[in-house]
Amino acid sequence: MERVINLHIEKLPEGVYLATSDDIQGLVAQGRTVSETIEIARDVARRLFEAKTELV
Repeated sequence: MERVINLHIEKLPEGVYLATSDDIQGLVAQGRTVSETIEIARDVARRLFEAKTELV
């Protein structure tokens, strides 16, 4: 099952990208490129969702 979430991506002074989301509490991802950051954020979101469903 896929879900659409909004990501906020910003370039940090160190040259890396940071992604956060108001849709999923605790989602923080960092990558060298925007594409890499989105892929990492997707994996983090999946793991957070799985962890949440295990608690229910």
